[in-house]
Amino acid sequence: MKIGIIGAGFVGRAIAKLAIAAGHEVMLSNSRSPQTLFSLKPMIGCEIGSACEAARFADVVVIAVPLTAISALPVSELQGKTVLDAVNYYPERDGQFEVLDGRQTTTSELLARTLPGSRITKAFNAIPMTQLESDGLPAGAPLRRALPLAGDDIAGKNIASELYTAFGFDVVDAGPLSEGWRFERGMPAYCVRMTKEELTAALAETRR
Repeated sequence: MKIGIIGAGFVGRAIAKLAIAAGHEVMLSNSRSPQTLFSLKPMIGCEIGSACEAARFADVVVIAVPLTAISALPVSELQGKTVLDAVNYYPERDGQFEVLDGRQTTTSELLARTLPGSRITKAFNAIPMTQLESDGLPAGAPLRRALPLAGDDIAGKNIASELYTAFGFDVVDAGPLSEGWRFERGMPAYCVRMTKEELTAALAETRR
């Protein structure tokens, strides 16, 4: 599978490393230029390009940028694409978003409005990237960590599930995209090590 990653910070790089180790082709991009990423090609083994090039390259695109940067995403190139949303809302970094502070919508639904022609699945947002790289275990291992996802697109959920499994994690489906608030920043399941059973219970018990 060809994976384009828009955002080359901690999130993008960690996912790139694991995806390449799992046998996928990866192109990393950022908001500046491919030249600023030239060292990553030999270091990680990925391709580098612009955000537009990463979108065109990919079968699936991971969005790993600050919330304030989603308005700069290449909307036309992402048209019709399966998109995995790893974006989180940090008011101290992003400023205040009244619709999020008031629980009127979710970060993934904001992204879906920005990319109306894309199929969005929320994934990879609820684990620190150092732990994404270190916590994976073989299937069936005791206390194997689980990760949540949410979305309205079955194909996107299947891809996210495939990547979670390949990276060494169990999968918990939290439901449609509108239920992504259950594992946003500040919620009980956010960035906490849990087994599949524990995470399923935590998501169900979470109150908005």
